[in-house]
Amino acid sequence: MVVTNLSKKGFVIAIYGLGNVGGPIAAAWLRAGIKIIGVDISQKLLSEIKSGISHKKEPFISQTFTNALKKGKLILTSDGINASKKTDIKIIAVPVGIKRNKIDLSALISASTNVAKGLKKGDAVLICPSLPPGTTKNLVLPILEKYSHLQGEQDFYIIYNPERIFEGRALEDIEKNHPAIVAGLDKNSLEFGEKLLKIISKKGVLKMSSIENAEAEKIFEGVYRDVNIALANELAEFCEKRGVDYWEARKGANSQPFCHLHYPGTGVGGLCIPVYPQFVIKSASKIRKRMKIIEIARKTNDLMPKKCVNDALELLKKKKVKVKGSKIAVLGLGFRGEVADSRLSPSYTVINEFLKKDCQVVVHDPYIFNDTNLPANVLLTKDLNTVVKDASLIFISTDHKMYSKLNNKLLSGANKPLLIFDGRNILNKKNFKRTTILTIGTRL
Repeated sequence: MVVTNLSKKGFVIAIYGLGNVGGPIAAAWLRAGIKIIGVDISQKLLSEIKSGISHKKEPFISQTFTNALKKGKLILTSDGINASKKTDIKIIAVPVGIKRNKIDLSALISASTNVAKGLKKGDAVLICPSLPPGTTKNLVLPILEKYSHLQGEQDFYIIYNPERIFEGRALEDIEKNHPAIVAGLDKNSLEFGEKLLKIISKKGVLKMSSIENAEAEKIFEGVYRDVNIALANELAEFCEKRGVDYWEARKGANSQPFCHLHYPGTGVGGLCIPVYPQFVIKSASKIRKRMKIIEIARKTNDLMPKKCVNDALELLKKKKVKVKGSKIAVLGLGFRGEVADSRLSPSYTVINEFLKKDCQVVVHDPYIFNDTNLPANVLLTKDLNTVVKDASLIFISTDHKMYSKLNNKLLSGANKPLLIFDGRNILNKKNFKRTTILTIGTRL
């Protein structure tokens, strides 16, 4: 097999998928001096990259793209087959998720097919999406071999390198925060992957003995967080009923080095933490195994938006505020603070639960200005005054940093008495006087 000379950096990489994962990966390789052909089926995204506005909440990425386009180091296309023909290394970074209660591998299959139709001897294929164990070998590899008429490991390298990024600091995570996880079809692919990833990963490379182990490692990261968030949510509810302050108890407990209690909250969103447990649950069902703890944790976290809304409604009733027709100001549509991403956000459930109670709902988010998934009768705006004006209740659903700076003056347009449900424990209570604040994990 022809070995690409990595030391001279004379190779060209095609990156399939330029969104929240592929975009930062492309930027990291561009910053390392590598020429990139970026492939994406979204003409809108390709246009945004050309305009320099594609990854606004990720530092340095749009700027890196703009500079690379000017220098001819970045080429954008939707032609995945031609991109494969013109490159030595192909990185597949398309999304894999859950659709209609099934694992959706359609984008992975499509990208793998395009790669295969342009694959040449000596090329390397890196798979980056989080996958159920066995997917690379049992799905991707057969596609690559079928359409290329080549054999993995003998004619081309196949490497699994799961993304390990946190939205808002993705490029930093790739380049210096975490070691790159690398596994190969056999020792040649593993060795090639290790040498390749060391170019951009300052934390080095953590080699794994099999692709299946690496696939499992990645989804276990998300499962760990989901289960521990569910534990925090359950303990927070216990504290509410027993008159205990969860946050103070948590602080004390976490002063012991073997305790790592997580934050409770209005729910778990995004395409990572709520999704990876489903990969395990659905994979386990094929071997007739129940993942009871993971299943219970998933159910616990899925029920949190409804529980928090019910708690907030009880607050209204205690203060003798009529629920029906009340204006509810929901702060935050993003699935997590400081991201312009609302995919699987618990805020959607929060909004719908209030609507079921015949409340009027308005939504504020500093980063998301348009959203077609919201009901037609729900206003979304970045104008806080509009959202707060005449509101019977302020419901904080997302932990955007700006909400930690709220005070009586900024919320002065709301009805009196000022009622707040803080679903993320983000408020500084010293900023409020004559205000009733109900925080998850506490009791009034």
